[in-house]
Amino acid sequence: MTESNLRERAIQLHREHNGKIEMVSKVDIHTESDLSLVYTPGVGDVCKEIEKNPEQLNTLTSRGNSVAVVTDGTAVLGLGDIGPGAAMPVMEGKCMLFKKFADLNAFPICLDTKDVDEIVAIVKALQPTFAGINLEDISAPRCFEIEKRLKEELDIPVFHDDQHGTAIVVLAGLLNSLKVVGKHMSQVKVVINGAGAAGISIANLLLEAGFRDLTLVSLEGVVHKDETWLNPSQKEMAAITNKQDCKGRLKDAIVEADVFIGVSGPAALKAEEVKLMAADPIVFAMANPIPEIYPEEALSAGAKVIGTGRSDYPNQINNLLAFPGIFRGAIDSGATDITIEMKIAAAYAIANVIPEGELAPDYVIPHALNEQVADVVAKSVADEALKTRKQVVKTS
Repeated sequence: MTESNLRERAIQLHREHNGKIEMVSKVDIHTESDLSLVYTPGVGDVCKEIEKNPEQLNTLTSRGNSVAVVTDGTAVLGLGDIGPGAAMPVMEGKCMLFKKFADLNAFPICLDTKDVDEIVAIVKALQPTFAGINLEDISAPRCFEIEKRLKEELDIPVFHDDQHGTAIVVLAGLLNSLKVVGKHMSQVKVVINGAGAAGISIANLLLEAGFRDLTLVSLEGVVHKDETWLNPSQKEMAAITNKQDCKGRLKDAIVEADVFIGVSGPAALKAEEVKLMAADPIVFAMANPIPEIYPEEALSAGAKVIGTGRSDYPNQINNLLAFPGIFRGAIDSGATDITIEMKIAAAYAIANVIPEGELAPDYVIPHALNEQVADVVAKSVADEALKTRKQVVKTS
C-alpha cells in the first residue's frame, strides 16, 4: 500500500464511520418492565446500594472494567503538539486496542489544557468513573510530574504508556536478544539515544531489571552530571548512569557499546557508528516512521539483532504487547498501583511467549497482534500484585 493510498483509505474509513468507537448497551429495553429495571425506579435502589457499600461500585456498574485514555495532545505519535482535537483519532484507536486485546472498555479523554495542576485535578475528579488511567501522548517533562502526582493521589492504577509501555517491550526484546548473542545484562554496555520520557523510563526499568552500564544521549549531547543543560529528570539520570564518565556526542558514547536503543529521530545513527560498537551488537532503532537507522544499513554495518517501531520489519517494538495485559492484570487483581516489579514481570512474560528454541536474530519479540500475549501479561501482573499484597500483609 502506497503512502498516498494509505492516507486516502485511513481518512475515508474515519469519515465513513464518524470515528472508530461507540457505546453499546449490554441490556436491551423492550418493555416498561425493562425500563423500570435499567432506569427509574429500579436504578434508585442500585444507587442506594452503592452509597451504603461503595466497594460494590465496580460490580454494580461498568466502572470496574473501564479505563480512561487521557491526553492533552502535546506529543502525539511523531506529529508533536497537534492539540487535543487532532489527537482524538489516536485515542480512539488506543481504546479499540484495549477492547480487542483485553476486553476493557476504554474511553478517550482529550483535555484542552496544558496546565499540570489542571490536568491532575481533572483526572482525579474522574476516579468515580474509571478503574484505571492510561496517560497518553503528553510531552516531557510535564508527563513525569503529572504521572507522579496522580500515582500519589489516586488509589487506582495510573500508567503513562509512552514511558512504561515502551520500556517494558524494550526490556522484553533485550532479554531475548541477549540470549541470541550470548551476552548477559550485567555485562553489556547500553546506549540510549533520546533522553525524554521514553528514554528515561527505559533506562530506569533496565537498571531495576539488572543492567548496570547505561549511557543516555540527548540532542544536546551525552547526559553527564557536569552538563548545564540537563533538566531535572536528566540530572537524576546523570547521577546513576554513564559509568564511563563519557562526554560529547553519540559517536563518543557508542564506542564498544553492545546495545543501541533509539527513541529519538530519523537517521540519528550512522553505519560508521554501528561499526564502532562491540561484536554482535543489538540495535533497536524505534523512531517512527523513519528509524534512527534502517535495518538493512545496520545489518550491513555488522548489527546482529535489529528492532524497529515499524510493522513492515521483523522485531517490531510495539507498546500493544504491554498495555492491554498490564491493565487487565492490575484491575482484575485490585491493584492500586502498577509497580516496577509488575513491569518487569510483564517484560519476562512477553519474552517467554517465544520458546527459547525458536529465538533467532529476526524473532526476539512476539508479533504485535499475537492475542496470547495479553493473557500471559495479565496473569504475570496479577500474580505479582498478589505476591506484593501478601508480603505487605506479612510485614504488617
